[in-house]
Amino acid sequence: MYPDYPFPSHYLELDGGRLHYIDEGAGPVIVMVHGNPTWSYYFRHLISLLRENHRIIAVDHMGCGLSDKPQDYPYCLEQHIENLECLLTHLQIDRFSLVVHDWGGAIGIGCAVNRISSIEKIVVMNTAAFRSTRIPLRIQLCRIPVVGEIIVRLFNGFAWPAKFMAVKKKMAPAVAKAFLAPYNSWKNRVAVYRFVRDIPLNSHHKSYATLVDIEKRLPLLRDSAVPLLIVWGGADFCFNDDFFEEWTKRFPDAEKHYFHDGGHYILEDKLSDILPILKSFFRV
Repeated sequence: MYPDYPFPSHYLELDGGRLHYIDEGAGPVIVMVHGNPTWSYYFRHLISLLRENHRIIAVDHMGCGLSDKPQDYPYCLEQHIENLECLLTHLQIDRFSLVVHDWGGAIGIGCAVNRISSIEKIVVMNTAAFRSTRIPLRIQLCRIPVVGEIIVRLFNGFAWPAKFMAVKKKMAPAVAKAFLAPYNSWKNRVAVYRFVRDIPLNSHHKSYATLVDIEKRLPLLRDSAVPLLIVWGGADFCFNDDFFEEWTKRFPDAEKHYFHDGGHYILEDKLSDILPILKSFFRV
């Protein structure tokens, strides 16, 4: 049904619904955390590559991908971190690496700063785990009460445009269809909209304190000498060079790979370049 995604599904029952995840391979654990409006499908090629020597856990956040999509649910940063923590506890994972993208940065790193001694390596891809007041107008429009919900949930005005706005290289039709498949109705686009609304731009936002706490504890990862790899698409309209420079400032010893012609969905645009980089970074 989904190209290059032949993986069996696994589910964890949580308060509010079932959390879907992929669990492939054996060896050192790598946890992959997606953003909005993608799902674990975004990591399909990395899963296939790295499961040869690693155990890969790729989660679908509640409301995303093949997870349940409850309508009355606290879709917020703190809750997504808690869900990831519950999954790791359920799977009895006490040592792991992270690959994070988009909102997966704040969620995955939010989990990592709670478990500093458990973290082996981190890969960040066009993401953030710190505050910013920068937000593109096209995303700001999707945050407007009532109007934004109509744009995102009725007209699919966030997930659908991403198939061409988030890439520089045209997606194959079947791949674009797979990215959009879980978000095929007003009901099923609830988390897409709530993720947009959950961007904390000021201290009055409910997720602001959570993000500030993550940001304050980022130096713990740096001081613990956790190897960090930055893989960045320079043609990203959302997570632009300001975010890349912030990562390099906070982690000056990080390994960096910057692709001028890579968009937000960097794994779609520059996969053949990135696969050997990650294979080397995660060599056993």
